[in-house]
Amino acid sequence: MFFEHGLKKYNIFDNVMDNQTQNGDAYFRINGKSSRDKMKVCGKNVFKELDITKIKKIYLAKNFKDTNILKFIKDNDLKYVLTDSFLMNKMIPNNQGIIIDIHEYNYGTLDDIKEDNLVLILDHLEDPHNFGAIIRTCEARGVKNIIIPKDRSVGVSETVMKTSAGALANVNIIMVSNLVRAINHLKNKNYFIYVAEAGGQNFAQVDYANKICLVIGSEGFGVSPIVKKNSDVIISIPMSGKINSLNASVAAGILLFGVDK
Repeated sequence: MFFEHGLKKYNIFDNVMDNQTQNGDAYFRINGKSSRDKMKVCGKNVFKELDITKIKKIYLAKNFKDTNILKFIKDNDLKYVLTDSFLMNKMIPNNQGIIIDIHEYNYGTLDDIKEDNLVLILDHLEDPHNFGAIIRTCEARGVKNIIIPKDRSVGVSETVMKTSAGALANVNIIMVSNLVRAINHLKNKNYFIYVAEAGGQNFAQVDYANKICLVIGSEGFGVSPIVKKNSDVIISIPMSGKINSLNASVAAGILLFGVDK
């Protein structure tokens, strides 16, 4: 099945083959390569927040009706393909009639952190939905940089981008090989390291430094002992109910808006 746009002709069946699932994300093969080589995201809000320089190609459902998006695509001369809905659902379900083929995410470095007064470290977070939700909260809070470890941690994926609902365009994700070295780098820039963990000081009663690095642990194991050992202060969210822990993204949301009060 072929569709034409301008002078370029696409065979849609070349682009969609078998679906796979890895670590909770939907991956599919594109011309023999997995989507780890070509990343696809979907949804109207995600599209509106994307940097257009990251867009390689757009798949639009034949019955796509959003005139503002259609006008934006044509005004910016973005490459698009009109596609049958059943093929699009084979790529990514619940796509709102638009799927965007984008360049792989480019991670930042510690040198990107300038005079930020709040930086977030995620210590081996694993759930992409939590990661996306935290990115969205960071964007709302004005946090520009999130640090994650290279190994045993969620990275930027289709699910993360969709969950963040476009917020990733305004938040820099820094991937490092060693969290302790990253913490020491921040300490040398006069950041105080605040680890969120049970048994610490009530976060609302702490006298915070001018430059804050907040550390949120993983869903199952919390903050790793070596990271905790290299922190300055352990803070906690007081709870009165029978449940003694919060979802990582919920805890991050409370603390991101509370640590500088």
